Amino acid sequence: MALIFVRESRPNAHVWRGRRLLALLDAVAWPILWIFAVRQAPLETGLIGEVIVVSAVLIAALRSVKALSRNERYSFTTWRWGRFAVVIISVGLLLKFAGGFP
Repeated sequence: MALIFVRESRPNAHVWRGRRLLALLDAVAWPILWIFAVRQAPLETGLIGEVIVVSAVLIAALRSVKALSRNERYSFTTWRWGRFAVVIISVGLLLKFAGGFP
């Protein structure tokens, strides 16, 4: 017996003045961060590093097109992963202040 789950698509986001610019910055910032991380790696990345860089450039281009042309369907990566990062950093700081880490 096979079960098929159909996920309901998210509603379109409200487009406000400045959202296209912020979406474009968000679409380009994360791939640039990955490129920077690969280039600054303390070890030789070789072919894998080059594949990551090329993939990041392609992803940045595709995300930029979506951020500019289909802005109502673009979801901000910074908002999605930023909340997770804030939680992890907060837990780390709480552990540090509580004496969990030297």
